Amino acid sequence: MEQGEAGDLVKAAAQGDEAAWRVLVERFSSLVWAVARSFRLSTADASDVYQTVWLRFAEHLGRIQNPERVGAWLATTARRESIRVVRSRSRALPIEDATLADLVPPDETSPELAVLDAEQARLETDRAKQMWRAFRDLPVRCQQLLRILMASQRPSYVEAAAALDVPVGSIGPTRARCLRQLRRLMNEVSGNDSQPHTKKRDQLGDDRAGSA
Repeated sequence: MEQGEAGDLVKAAAQGDEAAWRVLVERFSSLVWAVARSFRLSTADASDVYQTVWLRFAEHLGRIQNPERVGAWLATTARRESIRVVRSRSRALPIEDATLADLVPPDETSPELAVLDAEQARLETDRAKQMWRAFRDLPVRCQQLLRILMASQRPSYVEAAAALDVPVGSIGPTRARCLRQLRRLMNEVSGNDSQPHTKKRDQLGDDRAGSA
């Protein structure tokens, strides 16, 4: 969504246009939610933050100085409200593991393709588990940034910077650095997962050599 379009929607919503309000909520809901979850809030606390942000937005709708930057306003408000909740709880709650969607093969397929599809689904599930294990080993700042940038409605760098209270110019380099760290950690996780199998194969090879 272009800044000008967002600004027009804010102005229309301030005048009571419910359709404009719905478009704004649809466009920026994932950003608000991603910011709240980036602070490792529980689902219940993140939901409270989400509702509070939209309440604050409704209250200030006609007084936002730069309506074209509504995404940054929402991201900043979500960050501040999340910090308030974290402080009130004295610590952030741990994030939940990602929920993996069930992968179901098509109804009309051959047994051979069904086996291949099931194996592919298993590999994708294992890969996703490795990714989330590696993700939890990233620095908190990297986790926050990547969670925000992975929102279903991808935020702009301006909005991401507002959510994290950092300069816009730092988002790109930080994102690249965090992704490099994530790839390195995933390689380590993948290597650790494969070691027991390698050790078992080596042991079997030694046993066979001894019995030869």
